[in-house]
Amino acid sequence: MTGWTEFALALGLFGVSHFLPRVGGLRERLIGAVGRHAYFATYGLLSLALLAWLIAAAGRAPHVELWPQLPWTRWVTNVAMPLAAVLTACGAGLRQPFTLGGRKAPFDPGQPGLAAVSRHPLFLALALWALAHLVPNGDLAHVILFGCFAAMALVAIPAFDARARRELGPEAARSFFRTTRVLSLAPLFDRTWLHANGTTLALRGAIGLLLWAALLHLHPLVIGVSPLPY
Repeated sequence: MTGWTEFALALGLFGVSHFLPRVGGLRERLIGAVGRHAYFATYGLLSLALLAWLIAAAGRAPHVELWPQLPWTRWVTNVAMPLAAVLTACGAGLRQPFTLGGRKAPFDPGQPGLAAVSRHPLFLALALWALAHLVPNGDLAHVILFGCFAAMALVAIPAFDARARRELGPEAARSFFRTTRVLSLAPLFDRTWLHANGTTLALRGAIGLLLWAALLHLHPLVIGVSPLPY
């Protein structure tokens, strides 16, 4: 299997694994057959395995340089990744069902929680991670890899918002979009919001920074390249 063939196959299977379960109610049938926990555990492991293969295949693809890796380009990744890690920590189990990683429970517009800052933190984290890694990786395979991830995350945001409008109905949708934002820093300066959510935000932010530190130190071991800019 040539480098480009392996990369194309890995990219195709990764994409199919994310879109096929949504076709024709396949995911719901599988959940009904094996149970919700078993389905998502198996799907999560499969996604991680395909992601690892895809990243490895990109590294093995023929090197076609589109732009060089200049020293400043690594700073982009190192500045952006702490924010991406914090967004990831804040997005896990977000109290709104219309996003990646959100709780499958009714949304309360009177208590939007962290969704007031962002109703799609995991999608923003994915887009930020991809775009930040795109800058220092200017070879064709990695441009395709990170470009696809960024496009997938950014396209998913309006798609999930459209789903929220369909399922909530006009009045509930107005409340939902009035009390949440794709990204807004305004709640961080609102004393009422901070009083209700500041502790949760601080805890999740700390977890996010610990996650970033772990990823930074594991990067040379897992990926084989140091992410540090020096």
